[in-house]
Amino acid sequence: MPKIAMLNQEGAKVGEIELKDAVFASEVNEGAIHLVVRSQLAAKRQGTQSAKTRGEVRGGGRKIYRQKGTGNARHHGNRAPQFTHGGVVFAPKPRDYDIKVPRKIRRLALKGALTSKVTKGEMIVLDKISLTAPKTREVAKILKNIGVQKTALLVLAGPNDTITRASANIEGLKTAYVNTINVLDILANEKFVITEDAVKLVEEVYA
Repeated sequence: MPKIAMLNQEGAKVGEIELKDAVFASEVNEGAIHLVVRSQLAAKRQGTQSAKTRGEVRGGGRKIYRQKGTGNARHHGNRAPQFTHGGVVFAPKPRDYDIKVPRKIRRLALKGALTSKVTKGEMIVLDKISLTAPKTREVAKILKNIGVQKTALLVLAGPNDTITRASANIEGLKTAYVNTINVLDILANEKFVITEDAVKLVEEVYA
């Protein structure tokens, strides 16, 4: 079982925590991770782009000039793609970009993403987060104490309005709960910050 240091809000080491192999030392399947990330990015696309083909553009029913004798290429209407105001070749139409990923693959990818954070030393475990008030400066101070310099994903065991409100205005910080974490958010942020209670819940759900 991998062990990592557990810190308090001041950034001091207060102990160690053992992580379950089934979640934090599992196989890092790059194919599964790639598929899940593609699926998440595709799900963000609205799929509302639309353009008209030559058959949908209004006008152009009359032959623009006679077939032979002009020295020009043979044309019928002026709504063909090569003409101004003509239709679009292979015009995009509204569509669904969703990529279906089996549940087992999603779980494999998530555990692989968590394992990669542990392996790279980018996972930080806090014993708890306690704020006196929903103040942004308090969360910013905690992040500075634990060495977060760029982006971070802060994972809580459950909804906490005080911490969520205090974190909302910090650039590069995203807050999530155990039941809302996903592969894209884990990999897109430099640090993976999680509370001790949240670690236990993650192991309970995914082990």
